Amino acid sequence: MYSFLVVAHSLVRYFLLIALILVIIRSLMGWMNKSAYSKLDDKLSLGLFMLTHTQLLLGIILYFISPIVIFSGASMKDPIARYWLVEHNTGMIIAIVLITMGRITMKKLTDGVAKHKRLFIFNAIALVIILAMIAQSQRGFFGVTY
Repeated sequence: MYSFLVVAHSLVRYFLLIALILVIIRSLMGWMNKSAYSKLDDKLSLGLFMLTHTQLLLGIILYFISPIVIFSGASMKDPIARYWLVEHNTGMIIAIVLITMGRITMKKLTDGVAKHKRLFIFNAIALVIILAMIAQSQRGFFGVTY
């Protein structure tokens, strides 16, 4: 079960990053071109929202069953153990909160350009955090195993 969850978590990461980049590009183009917010924009944002929360669920399960996550005070002295115990989760949860806030607060806006701007800002910051957390993992962007 553990290996299945690791692979699923790794695969969802790629779909999430693709969706995040698509939302960022479309929202930047919509913001700069002062375009209306379309149904496609909404579907892409919703898809990103769903992928993000699926990834969160898989990550929470892995957090509690992973042999790499060691719940002890000694983990704080080991950079790798500390990363998986605290840093990865904190960074990713912040990114998830940003993606969620972008989606929820955007829905309350009526102006299409403002929606694009809101999505771009929140999702771009989330992308930077996600890429920083992946880079900090020291297993590479294409690493699958924890």
